[in-house]
Amino acid sequence: MTTVRLPPGVRDYLPQAAARRRGIVSALCSELVRWGYRAIITPMYEYDEVLQRGLGGPARAMRFVEPSTGEVLALRPDLTAQVARLVATRLHDEPGPLRLHYEGSVVRMPGAGGQGELFQVGVELIDAPQPGGDLEIIALACAALHAAGVTAITLDLGHADVARAALDGLALDEERTFALHAALERKDQGAVAELARAARLPPKRQKLLAALPSLYGGPDVLGRARALVDAKSAAARALDELELLVERFSSLAGKTSPTLSPTLSIDLGEVRGFDYYTGTRFSVYADGVGGALASGGRYDRLIERYGRPARATGFAIDVDRVAEVLKLRGVAAGEPNGGLLVGGDPVLASRLSTRLRAKGERAVLDLDEPPPADGELKARATRLGLERVVLVAQSRLRWFDVQPPGARGSLAGAALKKLLTDGNASALDALVPTR
Repeated sequence: MTTVRLPPGVRDYLPQAAARRRGIVSALCSELVRWGYRAIITPMYEYDEVLQRGLGGPARAMRFVEPSTGEVLALRPDLTAQVARLVATRLHDEPGPLRLHYEGSVVRMPGAGGQGELFQVGVELIDAPQPGGDLEIIALACAALHAAGVTAITLDLGHADVARAALDGLALDEERTFALHAALERKDQGAVAELARAARLPPKRQKLLAALPSLYGGPDVLGRARALVDAKSAAARALDELELLVERFSSLAGKTSPTLSPTLSIDLGEVRGFDYYTGTRFSVYADGVGGALASGGRYDRLIERYGRPARATGFAIDVDRVAEVLKLRGVAAGEPNGGLLVGGDPVLASRLSTRLRAKGERAVLDLDEPPPADGELKARATRLGLERVVLVAQSRLRWFDVQPPGARGSLAGAALKKLLTDGNASALDALVPTR
């Protein structure tokens, strides 16, 4: 018999895991809406050449040929490029700042660092003035995670121009360039220093490159970095931006907003994405989970690749990692619970269930004819998280609790008829367990 299996990088979610993720997405998106971000939906796949334009070249995307045209399409490995295309075309004439949010899957080639299918919730803030734009987007990332139930986080701040000052135009072959980036990601100061010497850089730039792995810690890192860059350089201006951002964010944290109280760290040696980001970049972490819960930053040159120059910043939240954090911390998954199992005469049970749902109650039909014994009905209701069983016949309705306190009751004659025909409110209330 052929084994039934899933492709690498994808998974099924059973009801409890699915409920947890639905709850996370709902909480995140509700918070984004409260901040004024409007939802957009983009397609799961596009022409490969269009996506590549936004991503700056070939990406680890899954590609396929569209049968009717023979053109190459790609499953989106990132949503930001799609938002950039949409802003530059469909929203070209809409004045900023544009506040947009999205939710959806991205697909990246699994293996060699790829992760397969990921579900993200994210935002893009287009044409917002600075420095307010960066502050809003970072504060929003923290507030959204807090709304989803994640507290005790670490906010990691950096700036692309510091890494760019050290890495742009290095005279290293492909093998050594790869080794340098790997060493920087490991924060291997010895290996980085050796490769910096091999690059034959001017002394000050060599010193900056060698120091990148150590430029990590509290806000004092900014002071240490200033001694390594020219006073009027882009890197020095980057440090000015970070200093102002830290000052303003710190003035908010724990005072006017309890949601903005992460542990703050500075990482100027983070080089992933330095050729994509154009300014402040950030990640949000939580103990016990590898990788960032949220990451983003400023990418002022992306949208112009589609024909509209625009400043932009944003972030994406990894829903699976948020779910992992909540599970580790013992936060309930938020599965539906409470309500009634309604059985008996199929037409009357269906009519009664409709009345209960109209009141906002959860009512699940038991479809067996005739209904099974009370013990089996209790077991079924328990599995579904229901609190009460209701059985309705032509002349009598009765109910009983699944768990103690064991309330029981019944209706008959005119009272039952009124309940089923008019939806008698007081009778419906009597059926619903007291919470």
